[in-house]
Amino acid sequence: MAEDQKKYEKPKNRRGTLLRLGKYLMQYWYLVFAALALTIGSNLLALVGPMLSGYAIDAIEPGIGQVDFPRVFYYTGLMVAFYVASSILSYILAVLMIQISRKVVYQMREDVFTQLMKLPVGYFDTHQTGDIISCISYDIDTVNTSLANDFVQILTTLITVAGAFAMMLAISLRLVLIFAFTVPLSILLTKLITGKTRPLFRLRSRKLGALNGFVEEMITGQRTLKAYSQEENTIRRFNSKNEEAVEAYYRADYYGSVVGPTVNFINNLSLTLVSVFGALLFLSGQMRIGSISSFILYSRKFSGPINEAANIMSELQSALAAAERVFHMMDEAAETADREDALALETVEGDVLLENVSFGYTKEQCIIKHLNLHAAPGKLVAVVGPTGAGKTTLINLLMRFYDVDTGQISVDHHAVCDVTRASLRRAYAMVLQDTWLFEGTVYENIAYGKPGATPEEVTAAAKAAKIHSYIKRLPQGYDTVLTDEGTSISKGQKQLLTIARAMLLDAPMLILDEATSNVDTRTEKQIQQAMRTLMEHKTCFVIAHRLSTIQNADEILVVNHGEIVEQGTHCELMEREGFYYQMYRAQFE
Repeated sequence: MAEDQKKYEKPKNRRGTLLRLGKYLMQYWYLVFAALALTIGSNLLALVGPMLSGYAIDAIEPGIGQVDFPRVFYYTGLMVAFYVASSILSYILAVLMIQISRKVVYQMREDVFTQLMKLPVGYFDTHQTGDIISCISYDIDTVNTSLANDFVQILTTLITVAGAFAMMLAISLRLVLIFAFTVPLSILLTKLITGKTRPLFRLRSRKLGALNGFVEEMITGQRTLKAYSQEENTIRRFNSKNEEAVEAYYRADYYGSVVGPTVNFINNLSLTLVSVFGALLFLSGQMRIGSISSFILYSRKFSGPINEAANIMSELQSALAAAERVFHMMDEAAETADREDALALETVEGDVLLENVSFGYTKEQCIIKHLNLHAAPGKLVAVVGPTGAGKTTLINLLMRFYDVDTGQISVDHHAVCDVTRASLRRAYAMVLQDTWLFEGTVYENIAYGKPGATPEEVTAAAKAAKIHSYIKRLPQGYDTVLTDEGTSISKGQKQLLTIARAMLLDAPMLILDEATSNVDTRTEKQIQQAMRTLMEHKTCFVIAHRLSTIQNADEILVVNHGEIVEQGTHCELMEREGFYYQMYRAQFE
């Protein structure tokens, strides 16, 4: 924990964060200026009250019958009118700030999500899902709260303090000298404390993000967790992370809460000194009671907002730390943009060529080394090999989720770096081992890649994928809503739905990554039959551990340690009795 804290105590670009927040606010400059006008108006009206109070007190003379009631009622009535007007403006201001914060947060959340859609796949491979969710929800909500409340309080503080100080100068310069000592002391202590708390709030945001990430992982892996009886161990790990998060939260709030009482003590000390010296000036005949009363009220208005500002400093620190995390995500390098002259693939034949391709997720470790591959149009290419051999990495390169380090991949004699990513990826239909279904109807899930698909087309795809009869048995058929990633149906059925989705897309090239790994043998054979129909006239890349599923492949690539060690048909490779032969015998013996 100490190392983490040290890491987050490095100076941050606080000014840059404030400027970027300011840019979001200035998108609605007319509302901001309206809020500024309302703030000025509300506080100036409230500042008139103490002066009128002093006038009313001066209308009261010692002795029976010496009270000028008309003057008292006049100034009292004016006070009520000014305070009512101030309250109305304050209410309008609060409503307006809610609207401003709503608009800003909506735009900020939209920008973050848009940025997420632009980030490369590698970003999600290296960042916890829970941490990302924490940023787009908790952190932005924190900024929202700060904009809706703290922004107004800061404006109020500036206006009230300046106005009250001007009125105090007009009443008594000598009494104002008291604040020449107390105000700098208050500012110094506030700056000292907030300087120490700022890194604590950054650490708090990070620890909460890590906790969310851990919880998300554990919830996702509940079955595995229970299967290995890791409940107690997981609870211990959670308690450890929870303790770190709570400790970070406590330390930030604890030290942040010190500011308010410290400044409040100094302000009360100022009031005491004003009362004592004011009494001495009255006794010497240099000030009237009404003026002393007005000065004391103005001194409260002067010191009160300073105290309130000190109290919200912890909230501001939290908001700035949250905003830094949000902007850090926004500043992540997006997926490399297409070239201006990039070609959009129209009619794709499916001629795929890999020439001397090398790639590694890090510079230290090369996954694929000098890979050469030619997949002719309409051919079925199977890629097999042990775990970690580079099979899935090859798919990532074909889809251009990652760019090769050296070498070149081309489609229809066009280098993939010279074509648009969107047109390249539309040329592939893809079925992965890890199925993904979203909350929506069965129909919507199948038609995901082709929103305008007709019911007839969706039904035909479902029949081809051998899932139509199951769908018809569902309570609402194709209108049945799948929730929570389709947990109400089996993994095999999920896979069949994703296969139907790929069939409907009718792309010229097809990628199957362990597409039949979650289905039983009978269903697997049905899918293989459907796949043969689907694969007709398509360039297909199949990654499989079950070697029985790729015996009919036009070409089988045996990959090991990122290199093609064998290549040929099933019969040819079996005759050689090499690496493929050993893998096949290991599965069936």
